[in-house]
Amino acid sequence: MKSEMIISFAGGKKVIAEYGDFTIQTDQSPYAGGEGSAPEPFTLFLASIGTCAGIFVLSFCQSRGIPTDGIQLVQTHFVKESGRGIGKIEIAIELPSDFPEKYKDAVISAANLCAVKKHIQDPPEFVVKTVTR
Repeated sequence: MKSEMIISFAGGKKVIAEYGDFTIQTDQSPYAGGEGSAPEPFTLFLASIGTCAGIFVLSFCQSRGIPTDGIQLVQTHFVKESGRGIGKIEIAIELPSDFPEKYKDAVISAANLCAVKKHIQDPPEFVVKTVTR
């Protein structure tokens, strides 16, 4: 089975991805020659990690009738010692004081089910090629 995403250019440094009924817009910061009108692709990559963990935390709580008011995830990025790239990503699940103690470890396990994280840890093969139309 395969699925396709169409990537095209929208002027300046804007690059868009069309997937199903969704259009995902990106741009570069003014520092990188863009207008800063949309997130940079790497920002979307980082956001996909946190939001993926978030949907698993949300689903865990919803399935147990645990209110999600006051729950948030804080994702922190640590630069590699070389100064280039990210060496560690930490996700802190901030819970309200009345969150059930018996579920604290389980909510961490739920966040760790994130498919984005799993694909980073066991990466797919990447093939980049040209095709003449």
